[in-house]
Amino acid sequence: MPFATDRRGFLRDLGLSAAVAPLLGSLTSLGFASQTGRKQRLVIMFSPNGVVPKSFWPDEEGKEFSLKPSLQPLAPVKDRTLILHGVADRVRGDGDNHMRGIGCLLTGVELFPGNIQGGSHTPAGWSSGISIDQEISNFLQKNPKTRTRFGSLEFGVMVPNRADTWTRMAYAGPNKPLAPIADPYQMFSKLYGRAKDRELLMSVLDDLQDDLNKVSASVSVEDRRLLDEQTTFVREMEQELRAAKEAKAVHAVPDLDPDIRQENDNMPKISKMQIELLVNSFVNDFTRIATLQYTNAVGGAKMRWLGIEDGHHALSHEPDSNEQAQENLTKINTWFCEQLAYLAKRLADTPEPGGPGSLLDNTLIVWTNELGKGNSHTLNDIPFVLVGGGLDFNMGRSLRYKNTPHNRLLLSLAHGFGHEITKFGNPDFCGDGPLILT
Repeated sequence: MPFATDRRGFLRDLGLSAAVAPLLGSLTSLGFASQTGRKQRLVIMFSPNGVVPKSFWPDEEGKEFSLKPSLQPLAPVKDRTLILHGVADRVRGDGDNHMRGIGCLLTGVELFPGNIQGGSHTPAGWSSGISIDQEISNFLQKNPKTRTRFGSLEFGVMVPNRADTWTRMAYAGPNKPLAPIADPYQMFSKLYGRAKDRELLMSVLDDLQDDLNKVSASVSVEDRRLLDEQTTFVREMEQELRAAKEAKAVHAVPDLDPDIRQENDNMPKISKMQIELLVNSFVNDFTRIATLQYTNAVGGAKMRWLGIEDGHHALSHEPDSNEQAQENLTKINTWFCEQLAYLAKRLADTPEPGGPGSLLDNTLIVWTNELGKGNSHTLNDIPFVLVGGGLDFNMGRSLRYKNTPHNRLLLSLAHGFGHEITKFGNPDFCGDGPLILT
């Protein structure tokens, strides 16, 4: 049958509800589906408090390198991994290093003066510039061929429910921090737009089944398979939501010490749920730019599932001579790397809708941190570990730089999308142009 040239016309012609639209984004056999050219994607993943250098950075440079313990989970995608050692956050000014570490990480520019006091340094406010994820998102949104329903999505895992410089890394502009969504059910609601009160525990699919049957009969076999996968995903998420609400109704909420976050021990499950939602948002082409933020700068999660009772931040302050602390910090960073590896695997296992290869072939993941090392609070040797093929960088390498401003890496990310800006953040750190990673 002939298809309308836009989504609204297609819905009208088949007599479908607008509520079904979020499920149609990846169906390329529909005439309005955006499939003109390759879909490039970027994920920036954050974890806090620095790394243990001896168990993180490879000793070798170039193609022949060995993964240290903290990076061992990346062994299956080693040939698609790029490790950048010696990249530094050279931005200074107001705020302590944790604040500048996260607030300048993606913006490459100073924090505004403010009244948020941290550490022994001067107080500070929000960042004075836009973050690179939002810069790229704006660039993509200006072009009808790369525009998506959401220009970007900000995912969080155990990010504290407060607004301060330590909890924000994405910025829509100067003084415009973007709060990550740390509740998977809230993110699910944003993606699929539940029109009904969630307390009614009704499925968004129940009212749409007739519409979905009409769509299924009008698309290709491949798109029918994708549609089945998406409806199954939505149904499973709703079952999770239903189970959580029923459990809450049966079990009274215990009184806890206000300094202990109630959901600390659910962090692994929340991480997996958010990763599944992130991958699903790419499958549906809801967005091509995402951030995934674990806790926050100075994050104090207690990773009991690793047999560690001490808070992450407190451990990161221990001296190098404390071998047990070094071992536990290595375990923590290995766990974060496992989350990165799981995200990479999910992307690699997911075929590119309507195109060749996998989602990972067209996605670059950047794993980073606000500090190079926790007990020194250094902004040198900021971890930057890149995985995937989204920007056509020359992967499978360990590279070493000498105190190179991270602004140059931010420029490289923009250039990878064809956004050839000559400066980003503080121009003093952009003079040598983007890092040559291709």
